[in-house]
Amino acid sequence: MSQTRVMAVASAGGHWVQLLRLRPAWKGMDVTYVSTDPGLNAMLAEKCGPENGWRFFAVVEANRWTKLRLVRQLFQLLRIVLKTRPDVIVTTGAAPGYFAIRIGKLLGTRTIWVDSIANAEELSLSGEQVGHHADLWLTQWSHLARPDGPDYRGSVI
Repeated sequence: MSQTRVMAVASAGGHWVQLLRLRPAWKGMDVTYVSTDPGLNAMLAEKCGPENGWRFFAVVEANRWTKLRLVRQLFQLLRIVLKTRPDVIVTTGAAPGYFAIRIGKLLGTRTIWVDSIANAEELSLSGEQVGHHADLWLTQWSHLARPDGPDYRGSVI
């Protein structure tokens, strides 16, 4: 039986910090990290150590105001997902997580969206748009859970 391949995707900053807090969930698995800051690769080396066998890919930073960069980011993520063929994609958001979830679902990959803990009053825009496409859609706040998703299963990060 081969090792489970996990792709962990998040924008740099708070989304990335929250994603790394989930690392114990994929201990011992084949992990590919994807983010928008190439410098995070060095931070992973310090935090994860070289013995834990992981890969890192950087994609261009993009948001809803930079449409051409979003298209570029989409194609970068498509290439990475096709290259690594993850069994599961987990993300805490924003744009790269959105694209990873949508691409993953097209390829039959299991997907998990964990909405940012910073979104205490309402769901994130990305979470609202992609949550229904994820196999598991979680919120960090019980009052944001709804019957049609996201689910609240306790504070996970």
